Amino acid sequence: MIRKAIFGAALLSAVAAMATAPRIDTDAAIMDPGMPRTLSAYGFFADPAAQIPNARVTPYRLNTPLYSDGAEKLRFVYLPDGTTMAADGEGLLDIPVGGALIKTFAFGEGEDRRLVETRVLLHRADGWLALPYLWNEEQTDAQLAIAGARVPVVTPGGEAISYRVPNKNQCKECHGLDGAVVPIGPKARNLSHEWLAAMVEAGHIDEMPRDADQLPVWEHRDSANLTAAARGYLDVNCAHCHRPGATASNSGLDLRWEQQSPDAVGIGKRPVAAGRGAGGHLFDIVPGAPDSSILTYRMGSPEPGVAMPELGKATVDEAGLDIVRRWIEEMAP
Repeated sequence: MIRKAIFGAALLSAVAAMATAPRIDTDAAIMDPGMPRTLSAYGFFADPAAQIPNARVTPYRLNTPLYSDGAEKLRFVYLPDGTTMAADGEGLLDIPVGGALIKTFAFGEGEDRRLVETRVLLHRADGWLALPYLWNEEQTDAQLAIAGARVPVVTPGGEAISYRVPNKNQCKECHGLDGAVVPIGPKARNLSHEWLAAMVEAGHIDEMPRDADQLPVWEHRDSANLTAAARGYLDVNCAHCHRPGATASNSGLDLRWEQQSPDAVGIGKRPVAAGRGAGGHLFDIVPGAPDSSILTYRMGSPEPGVAMPELGKATVDEAGLDIVRRWIEEMAP
């Protein structure tokens, strides 16, 4: 699990201490044209292997995270000196030019824990650039992996898989919106009030986001409102593609948290572009009948061409599938 201590009362003092630490010229690495060949070239980490952040690099966690074969994910945001993020309701925080989002994927525990890849999103003057970095065997640094990679890993469930590090172009499939690359994770609704308040007090966010709904904390999903847990899961795991202007907009599904139309969410909706992925079913969601619903059929399949999401996982997220199945079961037919 992510080290939760960094999200408690010590966060403010940690942020203040990091602000004075010496570092590589991270601003130049982010803003210069071209693509740094190594992760260490950015100077994001004081200790890369331990993922201890350097100056202006602040860790965060999501209430409901994206499932990626059960990988542990360590998330960070970098802000240039003298800049702040702008709050915009419950949606994405507005990260200034020169900022970056960093996400490291790891598998295993204790001495067997291995960092596999780190993905960075760099906010340059001409927009966002997404780059994948593959960690070396020595766990000392990660190399730019333009073509992606395959890495053998064992999931937390004990399943041996060939984990896929996406190539540079594949990043656009999830982060693409209206032809541009955009962040998808750090929405105010998917961040704790505690973290947001700490960042405001530290001067890293301009104000506390107003009217921000909160997605349920995934570890507490069984005690949360079932509809909120299921809709939050779909928002995080599916809506970056299934929304207007994104790569799966032709499906007619809009799985964003804020979407309130039953038909847009898939209830009683006939498929538009599912093909064989429909599995012979007639509707995306059949109220009261998850076994007759295309949504759960595709979520529960590991078969390429049927499985959803198409990228980012090779295994079925049983916990996520369970939440969505129970949500559909409770719908009135």
